[in-house]
Amino acid sequence: MFALTVIGVFVFIIAIIIYLEYKNEKAYQEERKKRTQERNKTKPPYSPKEKIQKPLQQKKEKTDKLREATPGAKKQPSVTKKEERKVSGDSYDLKPVKVKKTSRDKVVPSKVTAPVIEKKKEKSYDLPKCKYPKFSYERLTKMGLSEEEAIEFTKELIPQIKTQIPLIKEAMEKEDFHNMERLTHSIKGSSTTVGTGGVSDLLVEYNTYLKTGKDLPIAEAYLKHLNKYAEDLEKEFA
Repeated sequence: MFALTVIGVFVFIIAIIIYLEYKNEKAYQEERKKRTQERNKTKPPYSPKEKIQKPLQQKKEKTDKLREATPGAKKQPSVTKKEERKVSGDSYDLKPVKVKKTSRDKVVPSKVTAPVIEKKKEKSYDLPKCKYPKFSYERLTKMGLSEEEAIEFTKELIPQIKTQIPLIKEAMEKEDFHNMERLTHSIKGSSTTVGTGGVSDLLVEYNTYLKTGKDLPIAEAYLKHLNKYAEDLEKEFA
């Protein structure tokens, strides 16, 4: 029973302390509110416009006083209200200033030069010389044929070559290197069987190049020499 009484008294004391603190805080807030209201009545509101214009006006007055105190200084016209910065919210509209152009500001047009166009360098080719020894059918005679029989085989070789030349040229116009290689291969076999030198050596070299080479100017040079060697062979054995 005694313990309950002590606890009740302790709780009562705490309640009284809390009430007194609340009352004091409320009184303090009311007094602060009254002070604020009295201050606002005596002092006009401070607008953002005044916040910006006041330092500008102070700076202007300070500059004017300094200019008047300086001997021999020319008095500059004071800035009017229209020339001051116009404040609209947080943005500033500045009056454009006219700038006098001097002789230094004159732009002298530079001489226009035509662009230099580099000419594309043409690829150089190492064209074949095709200098071979004179054609000889000695191979046939070594095989046991007579000279007359060897000459007959040589004469039969000439039309075979002359027939293939237009076909090689046609394939060349189409840049069909595979077909050119096939055509030269057929007459190469016949010519090397008959003899050596001249048209036979040329066809061996020509066909070897066409197996891997793809340069049209070189193929054309070989064909030109083939025509010449075929004509020489025909003149000799006609």
